[in-house]
Amino acid sequence: MRSIHFFITGGAVYVRWGRTTCPSGATKVYNGYAGGSHYSHPGGGTNYQCLPTDPQWGRYQDGVQGWKAFMYGAEFSLNTNVPFGSTSLHNHDVPCAVCYVPTRGSKLMIPARTSCYSGWTREYYGYLMAERHSLNGKEFVCVDVSPEAVTGGQADHNGALFCPVEARCGALPCPRYVEGRELTCVVCTK
Repeated sequence: MRSIHFFITGGAVYVRWGRTTCPSGATKVYNGYAGGSHYSHPGGGTNYQCLPTDPQWGRYQDGVQGWKAFMYGAEFSLNTNVPFGSTSLHNHDVPCAVCYVPTRGSKLMIPARTSCYSGWTREYYGYLMAERHSLNGKEFVCVDVSPEAVTGGQADHNGALFCPVEARCGALPCPRYVEGRELTCVVCTK
């Protein structure tokens, strides 16, 4: 009778939005371009994707053929330099990196925090971003506090958009939260 051995490697995988590299202690699986459904389209996927820089193709038909979903590149949509500081990223395309941490098996994105809770390791922190409130929704993602832009990707194409997320008082308790203040976020592993 043969012995069968299984090796469980585990680890945590996360996307570092707004950067092309991974933090110290993490291995880059690949870097690429943020993408998603067009901000004005009611259909398609609702989550952002980190598309690799080296796509591979299967069976295809060139040209737009109607009953399909569409993938657009994503760009920062900022009407001020807040929250990222003095450099305006408005209309610049959003890079991303898929990162792997072999020594920790769980990952968690915590909105409205810049540090992790006890027992968790901070991978990176930044600002919470999503689609503009008046348009079709996307997931909330954590964009690195020091974002980069895709080189040469600064035209206003308006595909998927990354907009800062502001707190709104009401069911969200204020003064713990502050009306109109941009929310932070942190990505943690354990």
